[in-house]
Amino acid sequence: MTTPLILLAGMMCDARLFGPQADAMPMTVLPITGAETVHALAAEVLTRAPDRFALGGLSMGGIVAMEVVRQAPDRVAGLALMDTNPLAEADAVKARRQPQMDKAAAGGLAAVMRDEMKPNYLTDGPNRAAILDLCMDMALDLGPDVFIRQSRALRDRPDQCETLRGFDRPALVLCGRDDGLCPVSRHELMHDLLPNSTLTVIEGAGHLPTLEQPEKTTQALRRWLEET
Repeated sequence: MTTPLILLAGMMCDARLFGPQADAMPMTVLPITGAETVHALAAEVLTRAPDRFALGGLSMGGIVAMEVVRQAPDRVAGLALMDTNPLAEADAVKARRQPQMDKAAAGGLAAVMRDEMKPNYLTDGPNRAAILDLCMDMALDLGPDVFIRQSRALRDRPDQCETLRGFDRPALVLCGRDDGLCPVSRHELMHDLLPNSTLTVIEGAGHLPTLEQPEKTTQALRRWLEET
């Protein structure tokens, strides 16, 4: 019997982030929008997930996925961490959060996404404009309240290095070669921490390889799922 796959999307993204993968394999994308701590978001995922499942997350989704593993390691058959970060938030990034939240609350969510977040997401490529448009659509559909809750959760998140050290089931660590938010070195760290992991670096992709290089990303996820 195939292990159910649960995926968690990045900040201000929804299931459309995994649209190409959903066309190729069965999965469930659960929201991480209803709470303002990583702990609470992970607890919500666990209430909605099956008893045992494979878990993947991209960016903020990966951060919540690591907390799911910390809370319920025996329920997670395998872990896929994509373009994410196991460390607590750096002080320089924390300092930018409140001004962004203030702008979003004042009606400036589109400006924050356009000027401060979206330019950091993607590498250059023929589909860059269309993917950026999709990112904006997802963000505006979720709205400023979700932006504020997710910003707080990311700002206050814990370090998960010890969580990864203790997870010995099949793990995939995947990132775009040109990811400027979560660089390859951060994924090498996670690969070193996880006892049973494979590191896959996707060429021609930045922070969103599920959309930038969907076929390569889907292939990597399929190989990982076969091990769970």
